[in-house]
Amino acid sequence: MRWEQLGEQNCSVARSLSVFGDRWTLLILRDSFLGIKRFDDFMDDLKLSRTILTDRLNKLVEHDVLIKVPYQTKPTRYDYKLTEKGRALHPVILAIVQWGDTFYAEDGEPPVLRTHKKCGHDFQAIVVCSECSEPIKPQDVTVRVNRNSPAYKRNALQKA
Repeated sequence: MRWEQLGEQNCSVARSLSVFGDRWTLLILRDSFLGIKRFDDFMDDLKLSRTILTDRLNKLVEHDVLIKVPYQTKPTRYDYKLTEKGRALHPVILAIVQWGDTFYAEDGEPPVLRTHKKCGHDFQAIVVCSECSEPIKPQDVTVRVNRNSPAYKRNALQKA
């Protein structure tokens, strides 16, 4: 399968990866959650080419993950701000951070601490069940085909 075909797969992971599944895009998202908004600030932090940064920012704007908001005219310059759809990626970024902190932190010390504003405590990201609030581990999960999904119905009709 080619990279361009990921978004056409009947798989939520593949479709998501087609939007943010490369290293530069994930780092742009990380920076966005850390408060970086301007093209030059992304450039300074990530040290990547203007072409790659422009491409990744445009893709995130195209997919409504970021929005371009002008902050200057002549020349026009933009802030890149997370949309609601972009902010919904926060748990994804936190999960990646948690994994990196667990397996790659030097001397077991994460490079950045995150504090919950409401309670004032540093925290670690965990996944919990939306129904009972219990932590979820891989062995606690089963999967099944969603027979209500349009893709399932389309495939069922094609086979009939």
